[in-house]
Amino acid sequence: MWNKNTEVFMGCDRDYLEADTVLFGAPFDCTTSYRPGARFGSGVIRRESYGLETYSPYQDRDLKATQVIDIGDLELCLGDTKKALDQIEACADQILSDGKRPFLLGGEHLVTLGAFRAAARRYPDLAVIHFDAHADLRDEYLGTPLSHACVLRRCHEFVGDGRIFQFGIRSGDRPEFLWGRKHVSTVLYDFSCLEQTLSQLSGKPIYFTLDLDILDPSVFPGTGTPEPGGVSFEELRKAATLVCSKARIIGCDVTELSPPYDPSGISAAAACKIVREMLLSLH
Repeated sequence: MWNKNTEVFMGCDRDYLEADTVLFGAPFDCTTSYRPGARFGSGVIRRESYGLETYSPYQDRDLKATQVIDIGDLELCLGDTKKALDQIEACADQILSDGKRPFLLGGEHLVTLGAFRAAARRYPDLAVIHFDAHADLRDEYLGTPLSHACVLRRCHEFVGDGRIFQFGIRSGDRPEFLWGRKHVSTVLYDFSCLEQTLSQLSGKPIYFTLDLDILDPSVFPGTGTPEPGGVSFEELRKAATLVCSKARIIGCDVTELSPPYDPSGISAAAACKIVREMLLSLH
């Protein structure tokens, strides 16, 4: 499934047969609506992870004690969005069929749809927890239904009303918000009611999708569609680890790091730390 010479996220080099969580990258940004570059996100997260310890003082846990393998980036067809999504779906489906949890590194947010489709077929009662600055509920964007601006609308087609729970949303067009009020649960600006939502979803299979532009661009400028007014790193760390430790996560992703827009590397470091804390909370 992967190249044995693949550079891996720090400490995530377990044997595939023994692993319970499988990291893989989707270097795709062909529908990015503002600034491209997210296709480089997964690779940079791996490279920059070597500047971060495997041990987390937040949790007093170490990645070396977990069963996680990073199988590297998929070689996606960048000129064909449908085919790229099919490739992502096939990989996630294989991971799920092997009894493991897929953890996808983007890439733009549309890559979520590929992994989510595989999960939704296996878990008919699947729900979604979605962290993001943007609602991503448009039915189409610039004439196409396959856009990162439409990804949660496409997910809704699989799960229906009352199964998508959004947090941190602070951007979208009016029709998008009007549609969302009828079909999904949306918490604007922050993580209010997150604990109540997790209690409501206790025991149910959850797909967790985290778009890093939920962070305020003052601390995370390296993204394709920066949106002022976001949460702090510490707020996101606490919320993401709460979800991963309390919910029954059967698949998840972290998307929308766009390294070209932050040459300082601060955004990449933040992404690495969020991924580390999520991995540790899942185990």
